[in-house]
Amino acid sequence: MKLLLVSSLIGGAAAFAPSSLAAPAAASNVLWSIGTDTTTEETTVAEPVLSQDEPSTEADYQPWEVNAYGNSPSTGAATAAINGWVPDESKPCYGLPGAIAPTGYFDPIGFCRYGNTLSDVKRYREAEVQHGRVAMLAAVGYLAGEAIHGPFSLTGPANDQLQQLPLPAFIVLTLGIAAAELKRATIGWVEPSYKPGSRTLWTLRDEYYPGDVGFDPLGFKPQDPQAFADMQTRELQNGRLAMIGVIGMMSQELVNHKTIGATIDFYEKVYSGINPYDY
Repeated sequence: MKLLLVSSLIGGAAAFAPSSLAAPAAASNVLWSIGTDTTTEETTVAEPVLSQDEPSTEADYQPWEVNAYGNSPSTGAATAAINGWVPDESKPCYGLPGAIAPTGYFDPIGFCRYGNTLSDVKRYREAEVQHGRVAMLAAVGYLAGEAIHGPFSLTGPANDQLQQLPLPAFIVLTLGIAAAELKRATIGWVEPSYKPGSRTLWTLRDEYYPGDVGFDPLGFKPQDPQAFADMQTRELQNGRLAMIGVIGMMSQELVNHKTIGATIDFYEKVYSGINPYDY
């Protein structure tokens, strides 16, 4: 579980590179000159002008470029509804779900402050959702791995169990994690271009909803937009709690080198007035 956590943290962590290009606008100016004998008409077409006012729908840019809204010109404006969510620049986090009472929208560091592109905000949410899912798996893995003897006879704190894995099992686990991360990248990310001026690196697809990789074997995903937003908020909150919990479990085992169960038993004796060192 620790390898799953660490690998997903590395694979999901975004190297934040904001990108912004604006929409082109074409203007034409007709100049008329009337002489005594002839009438001439001249038409001058101005070069495309960069604008920050509206997303690009023209094809004046190269395919690898993206505009200030974080979308590529070839796919048009990033305003189409995705799972019922329509990006709204006037709302915190572009209107993505996840804010609940009593804190409401809570962003003290300003990751999603006004001015960040839609692509950046979607990438931050993608990282949060995926890390939360890994943390939820890790929280269960820590408890189950220490309570149940698996096929490889792993023992002791979960922090120490990874190095006990046989090499073939370790290789299979690593390849499985790599395959899952590569699949997620092909679903959600724009194929990077390494041409000069390219800004596709770390850019999510316009039609991709952060975290929705299409894996729903039990059919939990609601079709109703409001129900989907509610479920997304529950997943986010559980994932946030799991991230904090897993950090606590990892830190505790690093400090006292005991399993979670042994630590709970230790403090139960302490608070019951029993010397925990009397065996």
